[in-house]
Amino acid sequence: MEKIDIDLDSITVVDYHPRYQPVFRALNLAWISNFFEVEEKDTQMLDYPEKQIIEPGGKILIALYNEEPVGVGALVRMTNSEYDFELAKMAISSELQGKGIGWVLGQALVQAARELGARKIYLESNTKLKPALKLYRKLGFREIPVISSPYKRVDIQMELIL
Repeated sequence: MEKIDIDLDSITVVDYHPRYQPVFRALNLAWISNFFEVEEKDTQMLDYPEKQIIEPGGKILIALYNEEPVGVGALVRMTNSEYDFELAKMAISSELQGKGIGWVLGQALVQAARELGARKIYLESNTKLKPALKLYRKLGFREIPVISSPYKRVDIQMELIL
């Protein structure tokens, strides 16, 4: 397999546009189906991101490398919760994982949450996803006791106090 080196300064993070919906869907389906079962809530968010994420006050960011989308992530507005947003649907193109793109995108998502007035961000994951958990901890997220989740795969929940 060819080793790909990238310059992180060449990664740009942009706001979602409907033209990115297919890549938002594809990158997320790739990791979810690789490790878990794709669930109804996944399908709703990935097929209708404008309605499910953006219209209720959330945000989706896209990481570009050489103008090509290689990473995606969302901030889902939470209501009736102590949290302002859920960090969700974060995925990096499989051939570019481990290159720092997740770090660049994660920092941009946290900054976007701050700009939207967030005080606390929440996320759900699974302990199988060790690289993702390492990234979340590096971003400042801390594990919290697990409460109910709409996803069967969730066995760890984390928060970031801004």
